Amino acid sequence: MGAEKRIYLDYNASAPLRQEARVAMLGALQRCGNASSVHAEGRQARQLVEEARAGVAMHVGTDPRNVTFTASGSEANVSVLAPAIVGDQPTGIDRVLVGATEHPSVLAGGRFPRDRVATLPVDGDGVIDLAAMSEALARSAELSETVLVSVMLANNETGAIQPITEISKIAHQAGAIVHTDAAQAIGRMPVNIGDLGVDFLTLSSHKIGGPQGAGAVVMKSEGVAFTPLITGGGQERRRRAGTENVAAIAGFGAAILAAKDDLAKTNTWRSWRDGLAAAIATGSGTTIFSERVSRLPQTLCVGVAGATAETLLIALDLAAVAVSSGSACSSGKVSSSHVLTAMGVDPDLARSAIRISFGWDTRENDLEMFQTTFSEVLERVERNKGDHVS
Repeated sequence: MGAEKRIYLDYNASAPLRQEARVAMLGALQRCGNASSVHAEGRQARQLVEEARAGVAMHVGTDPRNVTFTASGSEANVSVLAPAIVGDQPTGIDRVLVGATEHPSVLAGGRFPRDRVATLPVDGDGVIDLAAMSEALARSAELSETVLVSVMLANNETGAIQPITEISKIAHQAGAIVHTDAAQAIGRMPVNIGDLGVDFLTLSSHKIGGPQGAGAVVMKSEGVAFTPLITGGGQERRRRAGTENVAAIAGFGAAILAAKDDLAKTNTWRSWRDGLAAAIATGSGTTIFSERVSRLPQTLCVGVAGATAETLLIALDLAAVAVSSGSACSSGKVSSSHVLTAMGVDPDLARSAIRISFGWDTRENDLEMFQTTFSEVLERVERNKGDHVS
């Protein structure tokens, strides 16, 4: 018998590698030049890096000179979360305001000490409380503090989309600098740094079907920069020292070009997501998180009363379905979701939350098969409840 076909629905953790990215990476690996060398081999490597840079810049609506490659989205976030440079002059950031549902690399405050990091609350759907943000900015203004506001464009667990354009307007009126982590948004919604109004935007390659090990910081202009996290070399216009990972960057560039075409699929993805949500909602004790607000078209976060995420994940994995809890940490364990906690979700329900996320290589049949499998798992959960009661 052949190998069992698995259904992969964990794109928000890492999307499958696209063929375009694989081809670009193999081509890069067959070359031997260092992108900083001036000989022919070096120039060939440099060309691959610059082509990728142009692709990233085109996708988010900026000049290629404003794109700095990093080794991950987390590195990109931490690079930005540092004292900024505006017009070649250091700007001391006195306080950082971060959303309560941010990725851990942002929630930790980057390179700022914890006493200079304040958390912005969210409502029950995970959307930033704009009034609370305005109040925090006003308090900082009274103290003559320079502020950096960091709020993700779309949440990795619930898919909730933040009003970044409005956040940027409010923050800039208060003299703050604005960063958004857009790692989950690329290829799933339009992303244009000018339209968003942010000063910094960060990306991750493997969320869109590129290789793991590549990310980027995008600036709105060369007049707004950041303090390099890695120093000692002239690579990336002295914004990030170290020999560029040419193969990973080439794969990133190919993936982001392909991801542009995914925007034509978003209406279809949304109908799949909503159809799946409707089917899941018929199950006993199920809750769809953030369903009242705008969300990514291919992300669904659901809680099952009386179950635990770990039990659901194991049961689905044994049935050849890969999803995740909203809170899988670096060790691979399942822990309570800080996102759902910030949203005020009951702790027991939060511990049951799983995330279904799909993308470029997903077929409608995959979701139909998941729905059948998930229904069977829920039936077992209900039976186990009854056994415990009896």
